[in-house]
Amino acid sequence: MGKKGALVKNVGIEGITPPSKTCDDKNCPFHGSLRVRGILIEGKLIKYRAEKTGVVEREYLFYDVKYKRYERRRSRIHAHIPPCLDVKEGDNVIIAECRPIAKSVSFVVIGKR
Repeated sequence: MGKKGALVKNVGIEGITPPSKTCDDKNCPFHGSLRVRGILIEGKLIKYRAEKTGVVEREYLFYDVKYKRYERRRSRIHAHIPPCLDVKEGDNVIIAECRPIAKSVSFVVIGKR
């Protein structure tokens, strides 16, 4: 990438603007070498206690064929949070799939909603 955080990449997703702050995180999609691919998920950041890692919860409806009705379900996804993004617990965020960063982390936060 050149100098530490000097170059800002475009992640290739419409509507996502690069942050104004810079960072030297190698797992940042804007300033590091991490590439995003696959699915985009919108959810709420419910835990941000580990260093650069948080838990995003998304709610969705599931149709139960037997009872012919919808039920609410939710799933929790671990995501890497680059230091250049200003997010805190309770924010609605957009996460994108990437290569596995840790045992349970295969998503990265790319912006706020």
